[in-house]
Amino acid sequence: MNLEKLHSVYFVGIGGIGMSALARYFKAIGKEVYGYDRVNTNLTTLLEGEGMNIVYTDDPQAVSADFLNVPIHQTLVVYTPAVPVTHPGLGYLRARGYQVVKRSEVLTEIIKNQKTIAVAGTHGKTTTSAMVAHVLHNSGVKCNAFLGGIALNFNSNVILNPEAEYAVVEADEYDRSFLRLNPYYATISSVDADHLDIFENAGIMREAFQEFANKVDKRGAVLIHSGINLTANAKTKTYSLDEETSDLHVANLHIEAGTYVFDVIYQSKNLGTIRSPYPGHHNVENALAAIGIGLELGIEWEKIADSVATFKGVKRRFEYHVKRENRVYIDDYAHHPTEINACVGSVKEMYPDKRITGVFQPHLYSRTRDFGDDFARSLETLNELLLMEIYPAREEPIPGIDGEWLLNKVRMVNKKLVSRENLVEEMLRLQPEVLLTMGAGDIDKMIEPLKSALDDEDE
Repeated sequence: MNLEKLHSVYFVGIGGIGMSALARYFKAIGKEVYGYDRVNTNLTTLLEGEGMNIVYTDDPQAVSADFLNVPIHQTLVVYTPAVPVTHPGLGYLRARGYQVVKRSEVLTEIIKNQKTIAVAGTHGKTTTSAMVAHVLHNSGVKCNAFLGGIALNFNSNVILNPEAEYAVVEADEYDRSFLRLNPYYATISSVDADHLDIFENAGIMREAFQEFANKVDKRGAVLIHSGINLTANAKTKTYSLDEETSDLHVANLHIEAGTYVFDVIYQSKNLGTIRSPYPGHHNVENALAAIGIGLELGIEWEKIADSVATFKGVKRRFEYHVKRENRVYIDDYAHHPTEINACVGSVKEMYPDKRITGVFQPHLYSRTRDFGDDFARSLETLNELLLMEIYPAREEPIPGIDGEWLLNKVRMVNKKLVSRENLVEEMLRLQPEVLLTMGAGDIDKMIEPLKSALDDEDE
């Protein structure tokens, strides 16, 4: 790939959060950007407003003539593994001789001349990578960042600096994409079983993470959450919320007026106190990983502490939409049992005396099947549950695996399977004190209707 000689780039699945970051990169360096996505979303509308040409049908005839008229050697087609191999538009472009590559290949090419800070783990990648990017940017360290969510400090999923020395990226384990990266620094937050449609079992998945850890440059460092049994050729540091044998851990953690306050202990030395407005014990650990990267880069402690204190968060990661005395509405991307446990646990810590009404949209038939019992146990930590049907994403239905199947596993009285059409009505019927929506599918399309209904109710 010679990216400099490209005139036009076509993205198949341009509305994906990782794909859109790359699309924005190419637009920023002066390339013409075209793309396809299955549905028109707020993000694709923004991309169109930024000058990108997007179609919403997989009919090959819909591919822009302006793109097809560019000499093939000046074009590139990028696709995401979430797009099925049978996609007609992708097949059409392949058959015509276009260079077709995966998103991870392009990302690796873009950042090849920068020191890569790769954030890995089955949970927490987006928040941690956004925190790392904010620590660097806020401290004056020149960096690029390609994020898996909209970082509220930048109101974007990409940071671009033509003089960047570092590149902050999410190291996505799905489809083993992270093995294409050549990290100089890395963090690994968790290796919980997931994507078993790809990895077959937890042992094979762990082997992939071990391979990733081995790829970290010997001159750099890797920060690994305590309890994860991985080794690395690079310098290894451990971090944990409360494991005192870790290189990085926390002391004196408490909440003051909704703000998490804690001391950071690094190799037995108390570096100072952090005040973080971003809730949840899991986010304190994410902050520790970002702090660890900052320390490895030699950033002054005062700048690191200020960066954590001014981190605004990421859209759809414990994002408040209503925050009143009598009513709270939080939306979160949680789509794995471990993530649900962390999210609900954080809500309970913030609002110990409130009734929590959860709306959950399962993501993928295979994940629902593989973790059905675990999902049920995590959802039982809610006071009330409104369960939506499974969001299929890239999958075909699996016989017998549906919302009713999962609901029957949940051992609680106040539960109900709801449709998109009656979700708002059912939510209002319950009169929630704290409403929590969770899922990685298209549940975000229900945020505004739910928020508006609560606002109208409270007028």
